[in-house]
Amino acid sequence: MTKQDLITVVGSKTGQNDSHVRPIIEATLDAIKECVQRKEPVYLRGFGTFQPKKRAEKKARNITAGTTIIVPAHEVAHFKPSKSFTINK
Repeated sequence: MTKQDLITVVGSKTGQNDSHVRPIIEATLDAIKECVQRKEPVYLRGFGTFQPKKRAEKKARNITAGTTIIVPAHEVAHFKPSKSFTINK
């Protein structure tokens, strides 16, 4: 599902047209992104948690050059679904 598909689905479920739903969806996604960039978790009850997660330094292979490189420690955005967010019921 793309962002446009999400906008269309939300619009049809709420009876609103895409031009009303688009800024709301975009503002929601921007707010989540900004919080995670500030290293603040975003808890959405019944859905899940968006939070930054630390990745340790590790060795990797540069396939083109055939050499070993060091990937420095860094943070990535991580999503952890809630227990009620299930695919296989």
